[in-house]
Amino acid sequence: MSSRRTFIQKALGLGASVFAMSRLSAEPSSRPVSRNSRTNNRNREAAFNIPVVTTDIGDLPFTMDGDAKVFRLVAEVIKQQIHPMKSINVWGFNGSAPGPTIQVNQGDHVRVVFENHLPEPTSLHWHGFEDTIPNDGMPVISQPPVKPGGRFVYEFDIHQEGTYFYHSHMAMQEMAGMLGGFIMHPREPYRPHCEKDFLIHLQEYAVLPSNTVPNTMNMEFNWLVFNGKAGPATTPLIVKLGDRVRIRFVNLGMDHHPMHLHGHTFYVTGTEGGRIPEGAWWPGNTVLVGVAQARAVEFVANNPGDWMLHCHLPHHMMNQMSSVAGKMTRTMGIPAGGDMNTGMGMLQGEPGAPLGEDYGPTLGRGLGGVGNTADTSTTNGPLSQQKAMEAMPGMQHEMGNMQSDIARNANDVPNFPQDAYMEGPMMAMDDAVERPENYGLNPGWSGFMQGMMTFVRVLPPEKYDEVISRMKKANRPHDPYAAILERA
Repeated sequence: MSSRRTFIQKALGLGASVFAMSRLSAEPSSRPVSRNSRTNNRNREAAFNIPVVTTDIGDLPFTMDGDAKVFRLVAEVIKQQIHPMKSINVWGFNGSAPGPTIQVNQGDHVRVVFENHLPEPTSLHWHGFEDTIPNDGMPVISQPPVKPGGRFVYEFDIHQEGTYFYHSHMAMQEMAGMLGGFIMHPREPYRPHCEKDFLIHLQEYAVLPSNTVPNTMNMEFNWLVFNGKAGPATTPLIVKLGDRVRIRFVNLGMDHHPMHLHGHTFYVTGTEGGRIPEGAWWPGNTVLVGVAQARAVEFVANNPGDWMLHCHLPHHMMNQMSSVAGKMTRTMGIPAGGDMNTGMGMLQGEPGAPLGEDYGPTLGRGLGGVGNTADTSTTNGPLSQQKAMEAMPGMQHEMGNMQSDIARNANDVPNFPQDAYMEGPMMAMDDAVERPENYGLNPGWSGFMQGMMTFVRVLPPEKYDEVISRMKKANRPHDPYAAILERA
């Protein structure tokens, strides 16, 4: 009897252990127990593939031809507003740069009818695809270049899953904006299930202040964009408190980007090669997205607030960087400080070439050596608020008197002001970037948003419902958030 009772107790204990292990296995073991393990009941339901939202871009629609999904993609020249005060001429697809996102399912047969409306030949490479060589998009090597006015048809049987992208395989065309996302949803949905799934493209442009055409040869960039927009024009990612969120980053440019999220710890769950096995996920709040790479991160949005998401390279959190030349930008006249030869950097002596340190402008910066020995000590005096407002019509006055934030001896402090035009904070322009997704942000928020900066807005249910209601009422055509709004 005793042995039988002992057997039953052991059996019940084993069953309880198995049950406990099965419950644990339903949650990803690599998530922290304290903050990132909280989830809601929706994560315990059957997983399904949630459509990806590409803010400010949207999706490419398709038609069906038998069992084939047919997408029509057009390469063309586009005038695109990347910021309330800046529009540029870029090359993209179907009216935007980056081009619209293509979303398909594992097992689909896909046909892309591509037309070239550019003034020169081009072709499309499908980055990361394991497919046949005729569809690889390498001009001459795998296909003839698509001439202006020409067309080419690409065909794929989708057997992969993950975050991929398409782009021109002409290098300078890539730098002019020719990029788009290609999402392959898995046949068996990912677990744990995500309620929100976003795609963000990382790009950069070099554009002179008085120009609209990117310099595709430049190695330094002054406009850094998410999905074709520079802060504060970027659209926030709207999530509900408790949602599990996936963000996919795609980088096609000249710079690597350390993408940093405030307020949360995420796990890196995917690359341009597909999903990473769960045991190999790694935690962090910053992920380096290298050139030609994709990275997917996931986290539970359990910390309410308007959290910054940005590239952490300092120059990539600025707009329209351009060097200034001391006090000449603040006062009447040119404080050269020396005679014409030395002050203006004119050549003299033999052999008539700038070989010494004195052959540079006497404006606080020497062109040779460490510095100009004839330098005149100058500083950038701060703009008065009146002159600042006059110089930038349309800006808001919400940030108060700029002078009150500056120490009285600021001009005597080395490295003040910083040697960059519009180095933050900028002037607030909340009204110029007003949209439902920005509802409820603190007044003046836009004065501190530049370059590769946006928000992940983790909203409590009441505030989330209010923002979603305003997004629905906006009734925007081809709204990138349509898939979320339909389910909300």
